[in-house]
Amino acid sequence: MEVTAVATQGRFNSQDWVSSYLLFYSDTGRAWKQHRQEDGGGRFVGNVNSEAVVHNKLSHSVRTRFLRFVPLDWSRSGWLGLRVEVYGCSFKSDVVSFDGGSSLLYRFNQKSMSTVKDVISLRFKSRQAEGVLLHGEGQRGDYITLELHEGKLDLHLNLGDLHTHSPVAVTVGSLLDDQHWHSVLIERFNRQVNLTVDSHTQHFQTKGEGLSLDVDYELSFGGIPLPGKPGTFLRKNFQGCMENLYYNGINIIDLAKRRKPQIHSVVSRHV
Repeated sequence: MEVTAVATQGRFNSQDWVSSYLLFYSDTGRAWKQHRQEDGGGRFVGNVNSEAVVHNKLSHSVRTRFLRFVPLDWSRSGWLGLRVEVYGCSFKSDVVSFDGGSSLLYRFNQKSMSTVKDVISLRFKSRQAEGVLLHGEGQRGDYITLELHEGKLDLHLNLGDLHTHSPVAVTVGSLLDDQHWHSVLIERFNRQVNLTVDSHTQHFQTKGEGLSLDVDYELSFGGIPLPGKPGTFLRKNFQGCMENLYYNGINIIDLAKRRKPQIHSVVSRHV
């Protein structure tokens, strides 16, 4: 579910209520992550009596299967008492898992794809600190690689400069190998690029002589099945799950589930 708000109330006809609490969420019911508001605070204001309802809107929605309320303070004239209501809606997701030796190839209808604007979005979770999430390259020196490296997310991007060998264009996040879902959004127009991981955005200008990203034949998700070409970083394939993977409005996972001919599943020997 996608949770947008919570409300609490004390126990009916009593002196029992919770006056402050922490909120945790989880996909499994075993590994928990604390929800924090935009100001970084994690404490939620609760009740001062048993009957009034206190609503707390989440500063950013949470997609989860389990919620945990952890009381911090409660009624001095009674004991712990809590009625809870959760607000939100069902969340539709397309999920694919990668085992470190597999990848999905999205092959273009033509030999190459040239774009002046790109929007790529996905969510991922992994226990591995290393792994390629996305890779594409062209013969003019263009390439794009999104990868986990030491638990951080690196975006390598070059637009048509054969003499440019920038090791990393931008790095965002830390401890992203915590087996929790993290959202990624790449927005590029000409050389201007925004990379957003969860709620943190880096703005930068890519290197290269051109304004378009020219990629030959295909984009690879989850790894690089044939490493060794220019722009390839020879990192490990991704191990974990990806959710709602979109490339310029195209739902890649949905195409794979429907066995569309543009999508090819590859098992790589380079694990």
